[in-house]
Amino acid sequence: MANFYTDNPDLKHHLNHPMMRKIVELKERNFTDAEKFDYAPFNFEDAMDNYDRVLEIVGDLCGGIIADNAEGVDHEGPTLKDGRVTYASGTQQNLEACRKAGLMGMAMPRRLGGLNFPITPYIMAADIVSRADTGFENLWGLQDCAETLYEFGDEDQKQRYIPRVCAGETMSMDLTEPDAGSDLQSVMLKATKKDDGTWVLNGVKRFITNGDSDIHLVLARSEEGTRDGRGLSMFIYDKRNGGVNVRRIENKMGIKGSPTCELTYKNAPCELVGDTRMGLIKYVMALMNGARLGIAAQAVGVSEIAYREALAYAKDRKQFGKAIIEFPAVAEMLSIMKAKLDASRSLLYETARFVDVYKVYEDIAKERPLTGEERQEMKLYKKLADALTPIAKGMGSEYCNQNAYDCIQIHGGSGFMKDYACERIYRDARITSIYEGTTQLQVVAAIRHVLSGTYKNLIETYAAEEIKAELLPAKERIAQMAELFFAAAGKVSEIKIQAYTDFMARRLVEMAGNTIMSYLLLSDANRNDSFNRTLHVYLNLAESEVEKHSEFIAKFKPEELEYYKA
Repeated sequence: MANFYTDNPDLKHHLNHPMMRKIVELKERNFTDAEKFDYAPFNFEDAMDNYDRVLEIVGDLCGGIIADNAEGVDHEGPTLKDGRVTYASGTQQNLEACRKAGLMGMAMPRRLGGLNFPITPYIMAADIVSRADTGFENLWGLQDCAETLYEFGDEDQKQRYIPRVCAGETMSMDLTEPDAGSDLQSVMLKATKKDDGTWVLNGVKRFITNGDSDIHLVLARSEEGTRDGRGLSMFIYDKRNGGVNVRRIENKMGIKGSPTCELTYKNAPCELVGDTRMGLIKYVMALMNGARLGIAAQAVGVSEIAYREALAYAKDRKQFGKAIIEFPAVAEMLSIMKAKLDASRSLLYETARFVDVYKVYEDIAKERPLTGEERQEMKLYKKLADALTPIAKGMGSEYCNQNAYDCIQIHGGSGFMKDYACERIYRDARITSIYEGTTQLQVVAAIRHVLSGTYKNLIETYAAEEIKAELLPAKERIAQMAELFFAAAGKVSEIKIQAYTDFMARRLVEMAGNTIMSYLLLSDANRNDSFNRTLHVYLNLAESEVEKHSEFIAKFKPEELEYYKA
């Protein structure tokens, strides 16, 4: 039986990154939980062994149950009756297996029933689950909503809701509406405070993933007469209390096992999370950042299965007397697929490590004052996480779609048929560059880090790292790419025309992403020779992309914007 963790040595490579020691020691607070919980680690090595064993369980469930159910779930899908959703039979089996294995609430503290995992191994689990069934990862991965509840809820709310998530209850984040998709400032679901101090919700939400979940985090308008983000607050809705029904399940292209719902709220009782008016400005921004990292992991998982399906078919399919993998055109496609997969995975886990450090410092700050040095570290890693998350989600999802496309292409006519998994993979991949913020919105989030110098500073940090002598020529090539990026960013900054900056933003962000991923693969190759091949393939690809964007920006005149107007 396949194990989706042990059959992929790249995962252990990223799990054993040197930065993990710092993350684990901060997360475990000198391993004091070992005195209270018999399953808590007593030192760093014990913690890493624990992550390894749990991920092996994840890999076993994915290879033996979830992947086997994926095709049936895709055909059956969820059903709706009397305002309630019933999952496909395979989805129900998957959820029950995850509950029994204790894989819900993985990142929550032990005192609330969780495993106290750092973000990095949790995201690794999401990567593995996505490879098995992209749609199921949405349901399983929404346990991440508990992180927002833990961060901003009061102690009573944490005690009442988070143990339920850890025990296997499902969550959703109810944000979008018919007239408020990417523009969440336009949310109009009404939250009304009653005379007894309790709140109720009235209105409609649309495109809600897992919309009939047990526990909902809901963005609603609490301030009468407002029309912008300052009038929005966040609420908890408990399905046990009634008042919310599913009007319809959307008929989607892909991720069919994940019910995407339209919801109606009729005097639905709810609880305020944190302070009023902070729903969008603070709480949803934190929630979305976590969700975007989750979608980046989902995209990597899809890239992984797309590459594996393409590789297996290319080795097996014979044409003109030999396997098609022996044809250079096919071999080149596969090498590019693997390079995009490895690059996006390296960026994913670098981002996750940055998130881990700043999140754990924020948590420690609830227990004691941080030192000056700790505050500085927290701010630095938060900035780096904010900078890398949109690239990891944006470029990772685009690579995912490209790999799914090439998987179909390598299968040829067979890939267009439902007899092969690649047809489902292709449909599932498409959403990754749309939900939790389209690729275009990721560019909007990332461009300020181009203009402020965040990426430049990070690239210079990577450039200062020592590497093996045989990798120095590759390092020099990346340094030249970086110089092209710095020059292009400088030119755009100097012109100071907002429309021109917006027009060039995608190219600049991609240049930053190409350069950063190249440095990360250089670091991977420095630690592990197995990444040498990927490094050189990706470097050829990244160089050509950076040079193309550099030339476009250098030659483009601001007055040419007129040609691109609608």
